[in-house]
Formats: sequence, C-alpha cells, structure tokens
Amino acid sequence: MLNSINTNPGALLALQNLNATNTELNTTQSRINTGKKVASAKDNGAIWSMAKMQSASSSSLNAVKDSLQRGQSTIDVALAAGDSITDLLMKMKEKALAASDTSLNTASFNALKADFDSLRKQITKAVDNATFNGASLATGSVAAMTFLANADGSGFTVQAQTLSLAGLNLTTATAPTFTTATEANAMIAKMTDALQTATNKLSALGTLSTGLDTHLTFVGKLQDSLDTGVGNLVDADLAKESAKLQSLQTKQQLGVQALSIANQTPQSILSLFKG
Repeated sequence: MLNSINTNPGALLALQNLNATNTELNTTQSRINTGKKVASAKDNGAIWSMAKMQSASSSSLNAVKDSLQRGQSTIDVALAAGDSITDLLMKMKEKALAASDTSLNTASFNALKADFDSLRKQITKAVDNATFNGASLATGSVAAMTFLANADGSGFTVQAQTLSLAGLNLTTATAPTFTTATEANAMIAKMTDALQTATNKLSALGTLSTGLDTHLTFVGKLQDSLDTGVGNLVDADLAKESAKLQSLQTKQQLGVQALSIANQTPQSILSLFKG
C-alpha cells in the first residue's frame, strides 16, 4: 500500500462514502419535509409529468362538478314550480267542475270563475319565477341546456319542459276561462289534459335529475380515484422514510468517524523519521 503525504486513498474513499450518505440523507429529509418522493421534475421527470397531467384532469373535474350542480339546481327549481302548477291545475279543475253545476246562482258562479282566473294567473307567476342563475327549464325560453359532463368539455344535455300555459296547451285566442256552465263543463277535460301533460313533463325532469345525480356521483368517484393515483405516484412513505432517516444519520456519523481516522494515516509517516 502506498504511503504518501500527497495522496490519501483511504480519506478519499471515506469522503466519497460520506458524500453519498449526505446525498441520500438530503433526499430523505426532503421527502419528509414535502411528504413527496417526487416533488419536482428533477426527482423523476417521467413520474412528475404523469402526475401533473393526472392532477390537471382532477382539478378540471371541479368545474364539471360545479356545472352539474348548477344543472341540479336548475332542474330542482323547475320541479318545485311544477309541483305548484299541478296543485293549481287540480284546483282549477275543481273550480270548473263546481261551476258546471247549472243549479248555481249568478253570484256563486262568478265567485268560482274569479277563483279559476286567479289560479290561472298564479301558474304564469310560478313559471316566470322558476329560474336559477338566470336560466330556466320551465319557461320555454330555451329548448335545452347543456352542462359539463367530463374534463374534455363534453356535455350533459337536459331538455327543457315548458310548464307555461302554452306548454300545457291552455292558451287560445283568449286566456283559458269560462263564462257559462257549459263552458265550465268543457274546461274540465282541458284541465285533465293539462294536468296529464304537466305530470308527464315533471316525470321527464325527474328522470333527468336522477341522471345528473348519478353522473355527479361518478365524477366525484373519478376525481377521488385520480387523486389517489397521483398520491401513489408521488407521495412518500413517511414511515419508511423515517426509519431510513435514522439509519442514514447513524451512517453519517460513522462516515465522519471513518474520515477522521483516514485523515490521521499520514501522521503515522512521521514516526518513520523519528530517531
């Protein structure tokens, strides 16, 4: 073995091992501090890129969920209006039936007619107020509304169900009403048809609402799966890293000791020159 004061192979080797230990220790400490084994592109470029793309997809799904929730609310408002309208139609049918009684005196007939007309106006008010965020599926202002369905921008289309008097086939040259018992009798069938139309439209809205609920649940599960997948790619196993930290700290201390011993070797050469 070469003994030299210019070159100390043992010290060089000990220093290399200590530097390697320090590098591992820095990596482990970084993982513990950040909670990630891949915190940046320099840690693992391929994994980092993959995780970023999946995180972007997961983040985009927040906008999808917001859009679907707006869709739910828009349908819920239309359904609430529809429930009120069906109640009003039933009451209108009841008033028309009562007014068809030819034994009524004029005052009673006129009172029933006034009630009928008031209920009809309430239908229009209910439809006009069935809006959410300025949009409505009940007024007939739009034929359909499309909400976000996926992160790629594809849509979930909801067909409008017009609940106005026109949508219920109740508009004529004049507003639906009656002036005689005979007209009131004819109005009974119209109210029955309008009620059937309204319930059919509400049934369609209910089916669409269920579809939105199901898709929203799926989007939530998809987002959770993406987030879990990203975590599997980049998150550090803190229990494992903690144990490794203890090991590396011990190894670092031993490396410092080994370097100290190796640095003492050249001093032994002095003993060769003692007389």
